[in-house]
Amino acid sequence: MKHGKRLLALLFVFALIVAACGGDDDDTGGEETTTTAGAETTTTAGGGGGEETTTTAAAGGDYEGMVAEAPNCDYGGNLQSIKALDRLTVEFTLCATDVAFPSKVAFSALNIHPSEYLESTGGGGALIENPIGTGPYKLRQWDRGNQLVLERNPDYWGDPAVTDTLVFRWSSEAAQRLVELQAGTVDGIDNPGRDDFAVIQGDSNLQLLEREGTNIFYIGLNRDKEPFGDEMVRQAIGMAIDRQRIVDNFYPPGSTVADQFLPTSIFGYTPDPTWYDYDPQGARDLLAEAGLPDGFEVTLNYRDVVRSYLPSPGTVAQDIQAQLAEIGVTVNIEVMESGAFLDASDAGELTMYLLGWGADYPDATNFLDFHFGRGASAQFGAGFEDIWTLLDQGASNTDQDARLGIYEQVTALLKEHVPMVPVAHGGSGVAYRADVTNAQASPLGNEYFAVMDPGGRDTFVWMQNAEPIGLYCADETDGESLRACEQINESLLSYEINGTAVEPALATEWTPNEDGTVWTFTLRDGVKFHDGSDFDANDVVMSYNVQWDAANPLHVGRDGNFTYFSAFFNGFLNAPEG
Repeated sequence: MKHGKRLLALLFVFALIVAACGGDDDDTGGEETTTTAGAETTTTAGGGGGEETTTTAAAGGDYEGMVAEAPNCDYGGNLQSIKALDRLTVEFTLCATDVAFPSKVAFSALNIHPSEYLESTGGGGALIENPIGTGPYKLRQWDRGNQLVLERNPDYWGDPAVTDTLVFRWSSEAAQRLVELQAGTVDGIDNPGRDDFAVIQGDSNLQLLEREGTNIFYIGLNRDKEPFGDEMVRQAIGMAIDRQRIVDNFYPPGSTVADQFLPTSIFGYTPDPTWYDYDPQGARDLLAEAGLPDGFEVTLNYRDVVRSYLPSPGTVAQDIQAQLAEIGVTVNIEVMESGAFLDASDAGELTMYLLGWGADYPDATNFLDFHFGRGASAQFGAGFEDIWTLLDQGASNTDQDARLGIYEQVTALLKEHVPMVPVAHGGSGVAYRADVTNAQASPLGNEYFAVMDPGGRDTFVWMQNAEPIGLYCADETDGESLRACEQINESLLSYEINGTAVEPALATEWTPNEDGTVWTFTLRDGVKFHDGSDFDANDVVMSYNVQWDAANPLHVGRDGNFTYFSAFFNGFLNAPEG
């Protein structure tokens, strides 16, 4: 994660307008998928004793178009079928209207990969280390622990990248990133430190671009881990954190205290209800009522990676430790490696932890459904049925006023259930050398380097907070991985450069039916992948299906979580039981 300034209050209507303009061994759960090729139908048994998984292909002249479909929507997800109608046409059928569908399709977790390459890698391995995409840059070398080097794609379908070479470097220390920028060894850096904003603004050789806090930093509480199975204990933690103190002491200009999970600039935010006031005595009273008058001991996990939503993770962790000590809670701090931390939180293995989220697209579904919907990860433990029901209604309702009323109810339930404590919306910035033109501080954190000119130099060097974890971003959620993937791979749609509006990418047109349950995409002709293979509709079907169908032998990835897909579409087909 990843990770808008504008409200898309008319998101569904916007999609209609743009479309018109063109522009492990567990049981499978018993569902079926279908794929067709010409008149032939092949059937493959699902893994682990589940029902059959069938792959068919739609007949259509000389082109054997793939189809992936569930027999019905009883499996619980919102995707029913994906069909390659012909070489350049793909049709998606949803089980229910999804007003944010175009924005989801534009996201980098849904990048398109060559079907042949997916098969040759087995869905993992080389796919993670050596991505093949259609983007303006392609991978030259990944020197793990040192740098990632990309080179211009000479066969790119769009405007070619300005520079021959794009280099990603990283450092977890804001001071080190600034020193490198001042020395001219890098052209741009992400997330300058709190005290570095004034330094950069006062240096005529540098430029600072600020980002609005379209993010949330929260303290996660897993209700499957004791003592957080008791709602009163979680509510006590919600009252015990002085959020204003944390923002005042550890956050840069532009940051605000979070009064709920949604930032104010994201559609779905409502002024009420707000979070609990800071009330340590009320917290102690709740703990006593819950049978814990002397408090308890708990481990607090975090990763030592700077984020816009958490610029000083170590010091914030220590401050939370001190604050909770005031109500009798002994906090043991444990730092984890970034990838291991994200995997463990997704799997529901952590009890209390520091995490956050930056906008992928500016709608409540990106924040609320991803974290608290039916297809969400297990990071907070078992989900809440009352929240699930409301989020299902909000995602499928095209009346924006009605949606606001729904999200107001969701916010009230999050305050009641306290799966997390919202702390801050972090302001942040991006700094560049003064001679860099077309510099960006994307509200979505997806800076597009192909259009940046580093003063006529042949190489652009970017320094971010951490190294990418993997480059098969269907199975990643950290911003460093996603930003790198976005230079190499592309999705059917994209977000405008330095903005949030949805634009054409590998698809030139997209058209919904009247109720928004069937979406037809016209693909761009003549696009080639970096390996020289031609892009077509089957690449789209397979790129989606290997994420959607948990019984697919290519449903592997780096750790197999495919967190975004599950959250976007309310779960997997043939999901393992338990």
